[in-house]
Amino acid sequence: MNCISLYTGCGGLDLGFLDAGFKTIWANDISESALQTYEAELKRRGVKVPEIFCGDISSASLPSAGSADVVMGGPPCQGFSVAGKMDVNDPRSRQVWEFFKVVKHVQPRAFVMENVKALGVNKRWSETRKALQVEGAKLGYQTKLFILNAVNFGVPQLRERMFLVGLRDSVMNMPKESAVKLTVREALASIPKYGEKGNDSCCRAIVTPAKSPVLRKSPFAGMLFNGQGRPMDLDAPARTLPASMGGNRTPIIDQESLEHRVSPWVEKYHAQLLKGGGIVDSIPPRLRRLTVEEAAILQGFPAGMSFAGSQCAKFRQIGNSVPPALGCAVATALKKSLEGGFSNMEWQEDQHCWVAEDSAEFHASL
Repeated sequence: MNCISLYTGCGGLDLGFLDAGFKTIWANDISESALQTYEAELKRRGVKVPEIFCGDISSASLPSAGSADVVMGGPPCQGFSVAGKMDVNDPRSRQVWEFFKVVKHVQPRAFVMENVKALGVNKRWSETRKALQVEGAKLGYQTKLFILNAVNFGVPQLRERMFLVGLRDSVMNMPKESAVKLTVREALASIPKYGEKGNDSCCRAIVTPAKSPVLRKSPFAGMLFNGQGRPMDLDAPARTLPASMGGNRTPIIDQESLEHRVSPWVEKYHAQLLKGGGIVDSIPPRLRRLTVEEAAILQGFPAGMSFAGSQCAKFRQIGNSVPPALGCAVATALKKSLEGGFSNMEWQEDQHCWVAEDSAEFHASL
């Protein structure tokens, strides 16, 4: 089945759809470096690179109607995210409507829109959420909204996302979850050691003690260090990786705990602060920032995948992407629904829509 990919980024969702047996024929993003990453990974896999348009989707010359079975993509989420200002007037939030313009033009059998959890559950976005589903219905789709956590699909990260899925002739069921829950330690064991080739894109942001620590019950929460980068619990899934990684917001690894399974330094420091102890003068060198390669593995990208652009651009591509395994789970469920609906669809140019060969409308047109 053919796909049109919007807001492709470095290709997390596309790689998931590819693993599920779909083929992207056209892709778009505004980031040149992200698209370079995407193209390089497809070539590394021996997959034909689709036609790629780098620029604003509103100015693109789109593929013809009926050219794809699925339109998919994750419009910019900053305007909806609780990590941002949640500004209804943020111009990036308007991209969800550009997504539907493409759906209207291409008339696919199905569409998949991905975004942050807040758009799917927050009261602030209830009217927007309703409007999106109404728009899908106007275009002839039965929509269903899913809130999925990547950790339930084999990704070593707690990452909740909204998926709004629309189909013409059926409704998609819940994607099948994985019984395996990977930890940070288990995931990082699959790549070379820190500093070695294959895991040497090191973040240079130093780790210093926060002057006014914010304490939480867990030593891995709160704000004990400069910036917003928090220490990682190596024996649990990672917290959501932000697109703002690359500097002081990059998560922190305890290298000694990773290599030798000793108690994390932050646990002792956290206990000291809870008892009223003083702030340390410096942080031991065993605490360092996450590398690009480690971030990619925790996002579910394959080992050995290279990322184009500056260090910050690489981290941003990873933090903005859909974990491929999560994308694959959605794509697999979608494929099953499409194949379980009408088995043979025909594009009817005069009606400007897909019609099933086993439907009364199709036989009446013969």
